[in-house]
Amino acid sequence: MKRNIFKPVALAIFITIGHSACVKKLDLLPVNDLTSVQVYKTPEGYKQALAKVYGAFATTGNNGPLDGDIQGIDAGASDFFRLFWYLQELSTDEAVVSWGEPGLPDLHDLNWSATNPFSKGLYYRSMYQITLANDFIRQSADELVTKRGISGEDAAKVKAYRAEARFIRAYQYWVMLDIYANPPFVTEVDELGSILPRQIPRADLFTYIESELKAIDPELPGARQNEYGRADKAAVWALLARLYLNAQVYTGNARYTDAIAYAKKVIDGGYSLTDNYEHLFLADNDQNHNEFILTINYDGIRTQNYGGSTFLTHAPVGGSMSAAQFGIDGGWYGMRTTKSLVNLFPANTNTLFPNNGNPDKRAEFYTIGQSLEISDQRTFTDGYGVTKFRNVKRNGLPGSSPSFADMDMPLFRLSEMYLIYAESVLRNGQGGDLSTAIGYVNKIRTRAYGGSAVGNVTAISEDFILGERARELFWEGFRRTDLIRFNRFTGSDYLWPFKGGVKEGKAVEAFRSIYPIPADDLTANPLLIQNKGY
Repeated sequence: MKRNIFKPVALAIFITIGHSACVKKLDLLPVNDLTSVQVYKTPEGYKQALAKVYGAFATTGNNGPLDGDIQGIDAGASDFFRLFWYLQELSTDEAVVSWGEPGLPDLHDLNWSATNPFSKGLYYRSMYQITLANDFIRQSADELVTKRGISGEDAAKVKAYRAEARFIRAYQYWVMLDIYANPPFVTEVDELGSILPRQIPRADLFTYIESELKAIDPELPGARQNEYGRADKAAVWALLARLYLNAQVYTGNARYTDAIAYAKKVIDGGYSLTDNYEHLFLADNDQNHNEFILTINYDGIRTQNYGGSTFLTHAPVGGSMSAAQFGIDGGWYGMRTTKSLVNLFPANTNTLFPNNGNPDKRAEFYTIGQSLEISDQRTFTDGYGVTKFRNVKRNGLPGSSPSFADMDMPLFRLSEMYLIYAESVLRNGQGGDLSTAIGYVNKIRTRAYGGSAVGNVTAISEDFILGERARELFWEGFRRTDLIRFNRFTGSDYLWPFKGGVKEGKAVEAFRSIYPIPADDLTANPLLIQNKGY
């Protein structure tokens, strides 16, 4: 992968998951010319195998952008973050889509079914990476490492790699926890092809993720001590903070005190905010080591696919927008935002690219030829454009390829931890204080206002934090989870354009706060039970 030792590699441990192959045996690996004995016989082999576990974040297959590990969905749409983004952002007030692929408009209408290809795609993509991680964890057991003649410092490295694979598995199980609630569950102790996976109840999966993260904490490098794009202790703390912030949704029991404790561990881990917000989402944003806790590393040459940052830089460009300003070879005329997000920013939000006239520099909206009001979701010029993501470097030069973006995608960054701390204090978590919380919020807002204190606040509320999370984190994959936590996702208390499929917005069924288990999985595995309502 980009700018570190990991490069995309084609190994024996890749999987092709189809509609029935995955569901029957989620831990099956296909036959390949290479065997596990060959792959894992050296320390370098273990490193390359771990590269594939990480690489499943940034690539869709082993043979370029049109090759997919996940069958039954177009390879271009099968990237992890693109699928995650669809389910987390298109279902909210932050994004609408003009494309008409079957199942895609249903996401913003909050009217999907158990056969929705994009919901199925994320389900299989997450289980694919879990399966890769399970195999690596299984193959890196102490007894196997010793049997293969690996000892001393090399064995210690393999053990640390194993902890990283366990983190990736825990992260993907968090995705399944948040999106599907009660997914099938397999670990390295389940022999390949030996079982039909059973579902794990949501609260039990929460406990499993929590225990896994705490178990691997001592085995990972310290905060900011691993290579860029690889998990360390701070990544563990950040995922725990996020897990605890949403614990009441996941388990019925609030854990805000724990959220404060782990957010504070990250905050005290040596991180700092990048001075310029715009620099967070450019082609050379790997320079933001100080703020980024863990990233998916994309590279225009080495990790070519049509998801991830390539999707985020191309899909929002269209109309009168200049593709060259985004460092790309053309827009895809797809994604825009609704007035609900635009109106969260100061009144002078009718800005020209890139932020002229708005005091909050995060208000990255394009308005020329675009309408604030959306009359037809299929019309690209209905809805403001979003200019947050660009395949251009800080010096104004384009990235390495106009077709595939270099921008890395942060899975965790410091400002999220500031906001978790602040929200958890407001929700009566212990171990923090309001003055510190306001100070963290004002650090974020000072940067947003170009280093000026003009946007600073002296008081905060839960509603303010919900709005500030949207201003700071929009289009980064948080909004659905946030709206659910604030009870604003399905009901009539908060509406946005075309929520529920009508222009003015309407309430939808409460069961929509969880996506369905794919119908194909239910057919193939009689042990699975569908989520309520589907």
